[in-house]
Amino acid sequence: MRKFLNWKRILLFLIVALLALVFGFVIWANDALQPMPEALAALQSDAQVQVSETNGWYIFTPTTAKPTTGLIFYPGGKVDPRAYAPQMHTVAREGYLTVITPMPLYLAIFGVNKADEVIKAYPDIQHWGIAGHSLGGSMAAQYVAGSTKVQGLAFWASYPAVDLSKAPIKVVSIYGTSDGVAKQDKVLDGAKLLPANTPFIAIDGGDHSGFGWYGVQPGDNPATISREEQNAQTVKGTVDMLASLSQ
Repeated sequence: MRKFLNWKRILLFLIVALLALVFGFVIWANDALQPMPEALAALQSDAQVQVSETNGWYIFTPTTAKPTTGLIFYPGGKVDPRAYAPQMHTVAREGYLTVITPMPLYLAIFGVNKADEVIKAYPDIQHWGIAGHSLGGSMAAQYVAGSTKVQGLAFWASYPAVDLSKAPIKVVSIYGTSDGVAKQDKVLDGAKLLPANTPFIAIDGGDHSGFGWYGVQPGDNPATISREEQNAQTVKGTVDMLASLSQ
């Protein structure tokens, strides 16, 4: 009887410890970096872009012409998805439907296949690209490895964890030379897992945090260029990739 009670106490302790770990993880994951005022302002519609929220997605639709190419965006880990609104608003202004997909617990590892839902919702889009920042980029690559529904992929301060070297897809990798989180050597080393013609765009003086509008990422280095300039270069590289999908 005493042995049974001891095992019962041990089992109860293990259950309580496991619940504490899970609870602690959920609290940690939900402590996301919040959008700056510039990001919240970009969630407003204007004459060129209609902004809406459907199914939890943030959708940016060009108003000047019906888009035939779309971009799905996976946010960085523990970053509020609204922090990428300025870039997506600008991409939409260039004529592309753009959709930011929030992730469970702010971690794209728990939502790798979120792109499937977006693609299904927009059957009129003929060409799809997908992009992601940091962890979001790695998980976007994971999605591409298991899907034939997208034709383009853009890494923002990110690199693949899966071999895409033979994949029939247009890829671009954009990184900051001052990034303290996604180090330059790690990004460049990812070339061996990407198609041979993948362009690598170095943003001189760009950091990790500058790929979004959420303040400073822990562990990052300071940028030596403005966030506006870093975003302009990032958007251009991404739009060039999208333009190539219909050529």
